[in-house]
Amino acid sequence: MAPQSTHQHEHHEHTHEGHDHDGHDHKGHHHHHAPQAGQGRTFAIAVGLNVVIVIVQAVYGFIAHSTALLADAGHNLSDVLGLLLAWGAVWLGTRKPSERYTFGLGSSSILASLANAALLLFACGAIVLEAVQRLLNPAPVAGLDVFIVATIGLVVNGFSAWLFMRGSKEDLNIRGAFLHMAGDAGISAAVAVSGLVILYTGASWIDPVMSILVVAVIVAGTWGLGRDAMRLAMAAVPPGVDKPRIEKYLADLPGVTDVHDLHVWALSTTENAMTAHIVMPAGHPGDVFVDGIVGTLRRDYAMHHATLQVEMGTTEHHCALDEKSHTGAHAH
Repeated sequence: MAPQSTHQHEHHEHTHEGHDHDGHDHKGHHHHHAPQAGQGRTFAIAVGLNVVIVIVQAVYGFIAHSTALLADAGHNLSDVLGLLLAWGAVWLGTRKPSERYTFGLGSSSILASLANAALLLFACGAIVLEAVQRLLNPAPVAGLDVFIVATIGLVVNGFSAWLFMRGSKEDLNIRGAFLHMAGDAGISAAVAVSGLVILYTGASWIDPVMSILVVAVIVAGTWGLGRDAMRLAMAAVPPGVDKPRIEKYLADLPGVTDVHDLHVWALSTTENAMTAHIVMPAGHPGDVFVDGIVGTLRRDYAMHHATLQVEMGTTEHHCALDEKSHTGAHAH
């Protein structure tokens, strides 16, 4: 009975792709193509602006002897690399599934988020190192130049962050880009303030101290990004997905006496997948019933790709992941 039910579910997956209740890739691709096209333009604008800012800040950082400006330039350079990573992941996410990558390449967005977090932390370490060296060997800082250049950086990074704000809540990859830009805007604001303080007081030590304070803020925000990306990379239940609620929904379906081997993971930073075994002693309920379950899982539980195995409960089915002690574990 189990093989029959699996066959029927696969039939549903491939012959009902155009329906509103479809739980699989076809509708998911239609749902995400438009936003990704818009994101491509956003990334192009943000990358272009930040390349200009890196050049300006690096040049004036050397001229003004400002470690804060040089730190901001270095951080912006890491942001350009991070944006390119995130942009590449968005593009890869539009690629169709293949014989080798049957889920497509959407998981590259998870890897990009993880790489972005690592890149941010590395940049922060470099900034702190430079700031400490400047504290031990202070040099005069041109406060006015620092203020003007940092203000320009604040405007550009603030605008870039605003471009990414819309998609940062739903997509961890876009959230990484948003954090890069928002962090840079914060650094630029702090550097601009330090430039004013130096201009009126001559206290050059403010410059590296401000860099260290801003780094602490960036690390605090980056830690959460890295943690979430690592969890997704380890196939953890994605944030915002209530696994017990999904299990209860399946268990409460008419005719279902048991639910087991329920696995939930992220296909990308925007799409989730799940598999589950449902025990129905009366036998397979028919494709329409399964269609309804998969549609509800997509609509109400954020499961974009759901696969269900219907069993009658006449034999013991154990998943190798959950029942490692069973040598005759049922393989998915």
